[in-house]
Amino acid sequence: MRIRFSLLHLGVLIGILLVSVVFLRLRVDKGEKKAIENKVVVVIPQDPDYLDPHLASAAGTYEVMFNVYEGLLKPAPDGTLLPALAERYTVSADGLTYTFYLRPGVKFHNGQTVTTADVQYSLERLMGTRTGQPLSPFFVKVESVEVPDAARIILKLKEVDASLLSNLTTASIVPKDYQNLNTQPIGTGPFRFVEYRPGQRVLLEKFDGYWQAGRPSLDQVEFRIIPDREAALIALKNGAVDIYPRIDINRTAELGEDFSVLQDEQNLVQILAMNLKRKPFTDPRVRQAVNHAIDKDELIDLAAFGYGTKLGSGLSPAMPAYYEPGLEDLYPPDPEKARQLLAEAGYPNGFRAKLTVPSNYPFHVDTAQIIVEQLKKVGIEVEIELVEWAVWLQRVYQGRDYEMTIIGLAGKLDPLPILIRYTSDYANNFFNYANAEFDRLYQQAAAESDEEKRATLYKKAQRILAEDAAAVFLMDPHYTVALRKELAGYQMYPIYVQDLSTVHWAKKNPR
Repeated sequence: MRIRFSLLHLGVLIGILLVSVVFLRLRVDKGEKKAIENKVVVVIPQDPDYLDPHLASAAGTYEVMFNVYEGLLKPAPDGTLLPALAERYTVSADGLTYTFYLRPGVKFHNGQTVTTADVQYSLERLMGTRTGQPLSPFFVKVESVEVPDAARIILKLKEVDASLLSNLTTASIVPKDYQNLNTQPIGTGPFRFVEYRPGQRVLLEKFDGYWQAGRPSLDQVEFRIIPDREAALIALKNGAVDIYPRIDINRTAELGEDFSVLQDEQNLVQILAMNLKRKPFTDPRVRQAVNHAIDKDELIDLAAFGYGTKLGSGLSPAMPAYYEPGLEDLYPPDPEKARQLLAEAGYPNGFRAKLTVPSNYPFHVDTAQIIVEQLKKVGIEVEIELVEWAVWLQRVYQGRDYEMTIIGLAGKLDPLPILIRYTSDYANNFFNYANAEFDRLYQQAAAESDEEKRATLYKKAQRILAEDAAAVFLMDPHYTVALRKELAGYQMYPIYVQDLSTVHWAKKNPR
């Protein structure tokens, strides 16, 4: 009798459990469906180098983590500056004291309220105040960061720094003494970090406590890592992804009416860099010969399908106030002149070189293949070496162990953080370029508060780069993005970011 009673109860219990599981599954499915309906998947070609914003150097990392971290100020789509964690600021008459007023009530993703102590910690971490090892070169002119009360952050400068405000847009504010930024990032942005699966994705979700009312609209954003552009295009076509930044313009015709295509100048400098401490590139005549051997118009036609702007210096005309026009034609394509310069430098029969290119950037690979053929015409035999992005960062960018490379240098809001790459004492001057006059002009521009005078100094500095043939400044390829036509609110920036805070489904997600 007990056995029958127990079996009966067991059967009832199993039935209850099965019903509960089905009910729970229905609830989970409903929740997952809701998340998927209000989710956007964005293609990126590489893994982030760091999740810690103060350690990251790759532009591709910044475009993702722009949604997670914020500074005292933030960029607007038109390149101007907007208040972010600072609701306002004042500058002293001598330009040496900046007072920022903290926006009250802003929350970190862990629920803690942002304090002036957090701001002080973050800026001093970048400055290397405690360690003696700065994590950023852009705050060397800041003498101190003071927080006299719960509302004010006072930056006192050693000398005028014309680019301070724009540099503060990338000075991410993080919780004081938080030690897990590189595994569990915590910021104040519109989306909070959920997970990072190397080689697969970075997953973010809506931060309900975001300080800016009405943002974001999306519940979830996934940055899916797809290095192969054909695979990325297939994923876009079959609905696995929704936004494909930097899609090849010639492939957009394949997308049909289900997609929108946006395009604009990118404010990016694509360069052919030469290691100036490796022979034969130590000789400026060799570098000038390489410049004369390259037909930039042909590169734009073949690699960018006509959608690019020819360059001649380290700045793009996307920064019209500072760009020095005319330098793009300083070295017109002239194979005979190139061979003459090579002969004068002691290379009448040319030479051999290795061109190291990150494999996750097909555009740079395409450019490299065209350049190889152009250089061959003047006797320069070039072997292309494709490497993974992490290898490129470690060996080329940080280790300076290369002969030639092709890369795109992301634009900034101000010329100083762009041109600092060529200063002789800059840690990431992977060109190994050194010119005392260029350094002097750079420092003079950094301390100049008059915009017209600053522009003149920048233009002189650009001319030095061009005349020294510090690199071959190729083009600013136009930025093209494809997205599902049901999406609205996507904004183009003059810097390397993906701002998902304004993106929303204007019509039902077709996925």
